[in-house]
Amino acid sequence: MEDFRKRLTDYYNKFNENKRLDRRHGQVEFLTSMKYIHEYLKEGDRIIDIGAGTGRYSITLKNEGYDVTAVEYVRPNIGQIKRNDPDIRVVEASATDLSMFEDGEFDVAIMFGPMYHLYSKDDRLKALNEAKRITRRIIFVTYIMNEYSVIEYAFKDNNYKDVRDKLDETFRIDDPDALFFQLRIEDMDELNGLAGLKLLRRFAPDGPTDYMRKTINAMDEETFAAFIDFHLKTCERKELLGASSHLTDILGR
Repeated sequence: MEDFRKRLTDYYNKFNENKRLDRRHGQVEFLTSMKYIHEYLKEGDRIIDIGAGTGRYSITLKNEGYDVTAVEYVRPNIGQIKRNDPDIRVVEASATDLSMFEDGEFDVAIMFGPMYHLYSKDDRLKALNEAKRITRRIIFVTYIMNEYSVIEYAFKDNNYKDVRDKLDETFRIDDPDALFFQLRIEDMDELNGLAGLKLLRRFAPDGPTDYMRKTINAMDEETFAAFIDFHLKTCERKELLGASSHLTDILGR
């Protein structure tokens, strides 16, 4: 566990997570996710952001007047959250152990990062069950999708020969040493069932955006606004979901 934590720390020390959502392709994810979050929030809600990264969602929601607790496992990210907003409540913890929080302490849980780094199904289920335990109403949970990763890295970036031993006969990624873990829709459905959670909605926070980052970043304002409009009107379409780079489940009891 500590070795994996060190690898995560090394990764986030090099990767500028704090700026990721400022770029055009990151704005698509942020604007889409915030649209859905706002649809389910109620006045006075207490929110827990599990795997808060550098606090973009936590701080935005806090500034909107919500009672927000940010939970983060990677220490460089915790430091960045505090630099971004010294007054926000931050707890250092893993998504699989939230024992410092009471049952039903929060109304809404946001999990936009933890499932990326939980390789075993047991750990993913433990994280979902912990979120369920401490949350009364709604859980948002995001996953990285298997097919996007294969299309993008193995084929688009022409790395197939280097990674083919990490793909099974169905092209499911099988790499226990990876920092990021990818799923398919049936895996998400299985987890929801095991956790006893009801799928309310499922959307693609970024849709095709990560396939076309350079194009998105080069768009003029009018074209980018039209792309956002297109994306928001199609991000729940079933024929597009599985090929998105990420999917987000909105879960209830």
